[in-house]
Amino acid sequence: MSTTTPQHSLFDLNGRVIVVTGATGVLAGSAARYLAAQGARVVFLGRDQAKLDRALADTKGLPGETAGFSCDVLDRAGLERVRDAVVARWGRVDALVNAAGGNQPGAVITPDKTFLDLDLSAYRQVLGLNLDGTVVPSLVFAQAFAAQKRGNIVNFSSMAATQAITRVVGYSNAKAAVDNFTRWLAVEFAHKFGAGCRVNAVAPGFFVADQNRRLLLNEDGTPTARGQSVLTKTPFKRFGETAELHGALHFLLSDASAFVTGTVIPVDGGFSCYTGV
Repeated sequence: MSTTTPQHSLFDLNGRVIVVTGATGVLAGSAARYLAAQGARVVFLGRDQAKLDRALADTKGLPGETAGFSCDVLDRAGLERVRDAVVARWGRVDALVNAAGGNQPGAVITPDKTFLDLDLSAYRQVLGLNLDGTVVPSLVFAQAFAAQKRGNIVNFSSMAATQAITRVVGYSNAKAAVDNFTRWLAVEFAHKFGAGCRVNAVAPGFFVADQNRRLLLNEDGTPTARGQSVLTKTPFKRFGETAELHGALHFLLSDASAFVTGTVIPVDGGFSCYTGV
């Protein structure tokens, strides 16, 4: 980025071509709609066509253009077809947001079990979805970045990546690996493709979504015992709102962060900086 770039354009995302995986989910879907509202050309990736159709319908009337593709983030050939279709339509890919991920019961150690009960098959599936589901899209879309000498990846990390959070062993291990991959790939891109290619991550704190709602909240909306434990360790004493992730994503996807790479930015109400004491 030129040092003569007008200051008002540092955060401009108008016309940027941004691919968002997991875009039918709560956090990723909200982020994808936000980017379209900023005038970006947003590619929604998800496995369920019906959910994709609903997500795209929610972008009607927004200034940015949108497109949707049904594709599994572990399907390299499918992702390559998406990449080629995006380049054919818009001529380039500016950024990739790796937001797809998740967990499953077999990779969780519930209070009535111990580590000895771990289901290795489920554990490997969770590692695959969260880690391989970040590496494979990066591998595919980085081919466009290498040709362009410009590109931007933002991965989704987690509070579980850097400290022990009980129960979620598979998810924690996978997200810790995503943090390491973020830093490793940032260095690799800079060395091999130049300063125009960057890799960073956001680490959401505790946001209430479909997957964790019953874990954090009772039917009446009050926190569960586990939810209260989270709030006790969160200085802001509340869960995050989906829109509160948008600012960090916007910064990392814009030229305002042109000299930022290899970072993991917590968006967590202070959870990661507080010991609870």
